[in-house]
Amino acid sequence: MSDTRLTFKEMCARFDVTPRTLRYYEYIELLEPEREGRSRYFGPREVARMTLIMRGRRFGIKLENIRQWLLIYEHEGSAAQMQAFVAMADRQYEELQEQKAQLEEAMDELMQLRNETADSLAKV
Repeated sequence: MSDTRLTFKEMCARFDVTPRTLRYYEYIELLEPEREGRSRYFGPREVARMTLIMRGRRFGIKLENIRQWLLIYEHEGSAAQMQAFVAMADRQYEELQEQKAQLEEAMDELMQLRNETADSLAKV
């Protein structure tokens, strides 16, 4: 076994994911580990893909969008993948901006209700 390959357990530990998550990513074809009998080994390609998957998940990008984006590299190369990423990042940024506005509105409403309740409590 090469030093550049990670076992299933090592991959889970490196990316702080559960075995179930890693198996699911394999099931939906985000990852394709090498198999030796019942063992799975993750080489540099799979580690790089997992890094991209985790980064995408951190930004709230859906797994199907990540899967399609990863396929672009295989079929069209890195320039096409980078163009697709820019478009995907723009869409996700807009979505995050909307979520931020909704969160700020909810926080303002909560603080207003809290203050009204505190004022009512002070009068009791």
